[in-house]
Formats: sequence, structure tokens, C-alpha cells
Amino acid sequence: MQGKIRIKDIAELAGVSPGTVDRILHNRGNVSEPARIAVEEVLKKVNYRPNIHITGLSLKRKYKVVITTPNVMEGEYWESIHSGIQHALEEYENIRIKCVIQTYNQYDIYSCREVYDKIAQIDADAVIIGTTFKEETARLSRQLDEKEIPYILVDSMVENTSPLAYFTSDHYICGYLVAKLITSIIPKNSDIGMLQAVRIGDESANTSILRKKGFQDYLIENNITNKVERIPFTAMEPDKYDEQLGAFFQEHHQIGGVVVLNSRGGILADYFARKGINDIKLICVDLTAPNVKGLKNGYIDFLIGQEPEHQGFLAMRTLIEYLIYRHPVKVQNNIQLDILTSETIDYYKKFNFMS
Repeated sequence: MQGKIRIKDIAELAGVSPGTVDRILHNRGNVSEPARIAVEEVLKKVNYRPNIHITGLSLKRKYKVVITTPNVMEGEYWESIHSGIQHALEEYENIRIKCVIQTYNQYDIYSCREVYDKIAQIDADAVIIGTTFKEETARLSRQLDEKEIPYILVDSMVENTSPLAYFTSDHYICGYLVAKLITSIIPKNSDIGMLQAVRIGDESANTSILRKKGFQDYLIENNITNKVERIPFTAMEPDKYDEQLGAFFQEHHQIGGVVVLNSRGGILADYFARKGINDIKLICVDLTAPNVKGLKNGYIDFLIGQEPEHQGFLAMRTLIEYLIYRHPVKVQNNIQLDILTSETIDYYKKFNFMS
């Protein structure tokens, strides 16, 4: 029906006049609450999206949107977020959007703070925030609220913020699911390793905090007593990985499985492959290129994806349509979690091209 539905059709389905539909679509006011609700229900039912390409041609204003995320590396999680944002910009190419990209070191709270301070001084129309550090995000959000600059969060929702919308998977459930999976495939008396990045500033990522809480709650609720051992690694010093991992596994002989609650599981999969370790189960999060390689090669048993490209696309699309039409926006938007195995990864569209 999309592409054929007219304002007249929407009006008939909602039981209102075409003029009422037009006022709602263009946020012109003078509409009763029952009429607005009726029209919005029809819009949702028919998946109506306005043709803002044509309208955008007549708009002379140029919008400045700031995008801030951790640094972007090829094949990694945040590259997928940016890829989704770029797809949305291409879909609405006739809308004049200037993107100002500000990235930071996700393992260094001071790097994040410095970049956020710069963003607070930018006169932007809107901001997309890829969240990492909880308190830093909350502080930037307060500054944007004071300047009445709308912002959208991707990757996680942060307490004490008031975003226009947020797009994220349920990280608590993700951690809960990881615990359920790993305890189902390891010997009952074995220990569980948990790979954790050592961050400058000693503050964990918001997503890791939420996932760890879900992980621990599953163990408690199900009276699971497997000992969990922390495996620290310095994410920005790859030359130390072998030394750190080697020292851990030499000291801990009862490890039956390892979980990685961030996107860096490929580090362990690569280590296992090079060291010929085949008897330790491994569950990781995010469909990064290294993680998918580890899954295909049999060193990762389960890989959980959270559609970062979809998050980026929806965030930018929502922002564009809000800036143009001031449409009502759904604040909470949860993205699905996918559990992938070596048997199913080739059927997952995004990675079909991988050998």
C-alpha cells in the first residue's frame, strides 16, 4: 500500500477530513486529541511515510547534525552504526544535512569527556550519541537539554537523560541470555572466564554494566555456582594480548567456558585458533568481522547480534523526519537480539559475502 496511499485515503480510514490529516502530518495544530490518535493509528497500520524527498527540494535550510560515537574501525561494531546512518542520509539525499562527526576512545573516559565538551559548544540542530560512559552521557544530555537541542541515543539508554528517542537492544536480557547459553554447554563443575577491558578512568561501558547485571542475575536465580573469573586485557595494546591471556589460562585450569560481554570476542577466538585450544567454550556479542570469523572457524559457539546498522539507520531517519515535520516520535525502540551459530551464519544476510 505504501507509495499509493493518499491523504484522502488516510482521512477515510480514520474517519476525519483530509484537512485534519494534513494538519497532523505537518504539525499545524488545531486538531482534537481523538482525531490525532485515530490518524496516527492509521499511519502506523499502513506504514505511511511522507515523501519528504520532494518537499526537501523546496527547503533552503541546511540542518547541522552532530554524530558522536567511539572511534570507527573497519569491521567493528561502531562502523556498522555509522554505515546505518549513512544509508539513511542516502535515502534522504535531497534533505540538506551537514554531519559533524566527533569520535573518541571508548576505553578512555577522558577522551570521551574532551569530545563531549566540544560538542556542548556546537550550535547544532540535533545530536546522535553513541553511548559508552554513563555519567559523561548524562552530563552532555543535560547541556543539550538546556540549549533545547534534540538528541537520539544509540547502543543503550542512559538513566537521567531525556532523549527524543533511543534505539538499543535490551542489554540486561543479552547478559541474561549469555549466562543461560554458557551454563548449558560447559561442565557443571568448571569455571567461567569473563573477558573485560581495562579502561582509562576505571569506568565500565554502560552496556557492559547492564549485561553483567543480567548475567549475574541468571546465575543467582537458577542457583548456578560456577565460579566466574575476570580476564583483564588492555584493549589499546594488542601486543600484550598473548601475554595477558597466556598468564590467565596458565593460572586457571578449571575454565570450561569464556564469555565476552563487549564486541572484542574475536581476540579470544584468534588466540584459541593460534594456540590450538578447542576445549573451552566461547560466547560473544556483536557480529563484527573478527567475531564472525571466529564463529565460522568453530572457536566461538554462539554469537549474539544486536543490529547496529539498523540502529544507526533508524536513528538518523527518525531525526530527519522529526526535523522536517516535527512528527511525534516513539521514545523507546528496542532492537531484536539474534543468536547465531556456525550453521546459521551464512543465512544471515549481512554476512553472506564472507568466505
